[in-house]
Amino acid sequence: MAFVFVALVYALGEVVGTLTKAWVPSVFVTAVLFLVGYWTFFPKEIVSIAGFATPFTSPICIYILITHMGTTISIKELVKQWKIIVICIAGLAGMIGLCMALAATGLVDWNYVVSGLPPLTGGIVAALTMQEAAAAKGLEMAALLAIAMYIFQGFVGYPLTAALLKKEGSNLLKGYRSGEVKLTAAAEEKTAEEPEKKKLIPSVPDKFFTSAFALLKVSLVALLAFYIGSWTGISGAVWALILGIVFTELGFLDRDILHKCGCFNFICFALMLFVFDGLKSATPAMLVQILVPLLIIIVVGVLGMGVLSILVGKVLKVSPFMAFATALTALYGFPPNLILTTEASKALASNDEEYQYLMDTMLPQMIVGGFVTVTITSVIIAGIFTGFLQ
Repeated sequence: MAFVFVALVYALGEVVGTLTKAWVPSVFVTAVLFLVGYWTFFPKEIVSIAGFATPFTSPICIYILITHMGTTISIKELVKQWKIIVICIAGLAGMIGLCMALAATGLVDWNYVVSGLPPLTGGIVAALTMQEAAAAKGLEMAALLAIAMYIFQGFVGYPLTAALLKKEGSNLLKGYRSGEVKLTAAAEEKTAEEPEKKKLIPSVPDKFFTSAFALLKVSLVALLAFYIGSWTGISGAVWALILGIVFTELGFLDRDILHKCGCFNFICFALMLFVFDGLKSATPAMLVQILVPLLIIIVVGVLGMGVLSILVGKVLKVSPFMAFATALTALYGFPPNLILTTEASKALASNDEEYQYLMDTMLPQMIVGGFVTVTITSVIIAGIFTGFLQ
């Protein structure tokens, strides 16, 4: 029965997210439903009763997912979009710098800023990392703020990105409609699908590639990352991401391995339930207490991100709208970056050719932005910031 209830709540959140095209994030709806459940008839341990307890969710699922994230990164596409990478890193630096300056003033509690910043720069992995680190130090409010940041940040990121993409798209269409830009030029910019290059470790035949075999390979790499983290003192999550990339390039791990073996959605389901389990001790009074610091951190962080990403974009000759939009992918990642770009392109284009031109121009930059912020940088930032909690 516990499993049925947590699955029902999760599914309702996804339905609302789909119906609203992610303008109302599914994680927000699900979080609200869990809170209502905890405040009424849900037992506090409903997630554990449903079978999603530690160590399965943490550290096993976390390390497996981070290792998988390394298998999704295309080194070639990252190199091609180097300007976007520089802009996104600059945006994150601006966000961190201004928020840390805020913490130094004492206006917002130091632990609130430290626990809230990594989730603001990325996604679920950063949020879980900071939640666990804060909880381990007995910082209950900071742990709650880390999860709340992950849940609420999209409400700033979605409308702001949508406005920026529409402005960028309008400018692109002016050049396209005036004849300054040719469709063929945009088509040439598309990343061509190339045959898989020869790997040091050859792939196993498809008949032997089962879910169990795929999980064995990815968990071996995750285990190695876990031990290297304990030996070096650098978060194992960071090593899991690095080793995921390295072992994919070597050929030991298959590209996008969890999707290939059909396990990705279930691993994410388990991890998200672990996130919502962190809300079980949250009371209305606690949420009210963290609301103001949460909003201040988001506003100050986004301001710092906007200023630095636009300035660096100007130096690299990238429009301010695209520079800021790609940096903002830190607040939501994939698939909202795809959805927002698609919606903006559909709203602006008057025909299929214009729509394709906008998608070919803006989407690769938005996807790379999400990789750099959510998939790569936020994991590294979270690994570092766990040591800053007091």
